Amino acid sequence: MALVVLLLLAGVSEAAGRILPVAVGRPGMSRTRVAGLLCAGGLVEAAVFALWPLTAWTLAELVLSSTPEGDGLVWTPDLVAPLVLAAILAFPLLGPFLHLLLFVAVGAGLARPLAAATDLGWWGAAGCVAVAGAGLGIAVEAVRRLVVRISAAEARGPVT
Repeated sequence: MALVVLLLLAGVSEAAGRILPVAVGRPGMSRTRVAGLLCAGGLVEAAVFALWPLTAWTLAELVLSSTPEGDGLVWTPDLVAPLVLAAILAFPLLGPFLHLLLFVAVGAGLARPLAAATDLGWWGAAGCVAVAGAGLGIAVEAVRRLVVRISAAEARGPVT
């Protein structure tokens, strides 16, 4: 339960760092709409964070010729705590370099148990974690851009 709360906190904080600057730039946005966007964005970000170890494990299975031992790579509270810190730092959009550095540290933390459960070694596991994180990040950014385009089209109204 604590893990779910930490992932949700990280997701909402990460979403707030992206949504609140947009909301400030649009003075006509209602608080209800901002809260709805914040909740939806937080759930999406939390889901992406939750999928990161699973995606890295899946990539490791694809790289290896044999199935790795164990049930898979999962978040633990000690692994997700730096992720929460990284998301909190992203909240006010302060220190993007420090935010990136913390994500690298979280990825390195995920690489340790993946390397222990597979024959990839630490560098191979770190590569799987990095590719999984980058892939999920690119996918979420594509969805964000699509949502922004759809929202902008709705705001302009139908073309007649």
